[in-house]
Amino acid sequence: MNYFFSKRAVPNYMVWLLTLLPDYVMKIIDLEKNKELVNYLLLESFTWFFVGIILTAGIQIGLEKFTKNKSVKDKVVYLIPFMIIASVLFNFIFWPIVDALFEYFMHKVSYHGKFATRIFNWLNWIIWFVCYTAFNLYHEVKETKLKNAELDATLKESQLNTLKGQINPHFMFNSLNNIRGLMLEDVNKARNMLTSLSETLRYSLTQNNIDAIALEDELEMVEKYVDISKVQFENRLQFELIVDESSLSIQIPPMLIQMLVENAIKHGISNIKHGGKISVIAKVVNNLLLIKVINSGTLQSNKRGTQVGIQNIKKRLDLLYDKKATFSLHQEEKNVVATIQIPL
Repeated sequence: MNYFFSKRAVPNYMVWLLTLLPDYVMKIIDLEKNKELVNYLLLESFTWFFVGIILTAGIQIGLEKFTKNKSVKDKVVYLIPFMIIASVLFNFIFWPIVDALFEYFMHKVSYHGKFATRIFNWLNWIIWFVCYTAFNLYHEVKETKLKNAELDATLKESQLNTLKGQINPHFMFNSLNNIRGLMLEDVNKARNMLTSLSETLRYSLTQNNIDAIALEDELEMVEKYVDISKVQFENRLQFELIVDESSLSIQIPPMLIQMLVENAIKHGISNIKHGGKISVIAKVVNNLLLIKVINSGTLQSNKRGTQVGIQNIKKRLDLLYDKKATFSLHQEEKNVVATIQIPL
């Protein structure tokens, strides 16, 4: 019942009202002296309006169920048999039955325009088909544009959040200060760290217009980011990669793993006096890319930074993979485990 009071039903009401009303108004005007025929046409028009609404509502609800997440083209392919069945039911079953009942209770009233009306009813279905298809096409184009705009805004927000962790004065000061201190001990290592810092910052800045990147490239930047962090944490930070070679070429959203590793360092390793370990695991399981980031520490999901990061990742995955990708963050013994599953 909720359907009949929703916005989805409005196109049905409009189409049937606009197609049935002019025809019946003209007939009633022509037959205004014959009250019996006028009453017949009034009852007939109301009956077919509601029958048409119910049938097309059934088609619409059925299509929404069977064509969920499908394109407009696929919806039209499904719509054609639905429409043919409904129009046959309307013209060859419902119409004769109700028409016979009307004529019986109204003393077998005869109206010379019935055949023309039946032809007009077929036209109603064609008009409804065109209007329904046009409405869905408009709605899908509008929804796609809105989805793309939301995705673009979310990606930019994600990039901005990552840049805050890399370019903010605290991060820059610590990194450069640590590299400066390292230069007194190992110039070559300091030079390498400075190069890693430069490449990490460039990577973040160049992802503005990219929706996907190879897992291999993302992991390369993650390693550079960890190398920079190791200058500050020294032996307190341990890092390992466990990655199947078959997964290296798979495309993923840029900075997805880097954000998780950054979160693991910021909210996990940095809070442990003796430090800890971060493990990144990536492999293909049951036609899914499984990514796990495991770090020592305790889950602090109540912190605002953690909540924003989690919501951001979930939103990006929902938009990019139409809610078919999953993300979870949970405590597992003495480790925090972030798990992402992306459909291939």
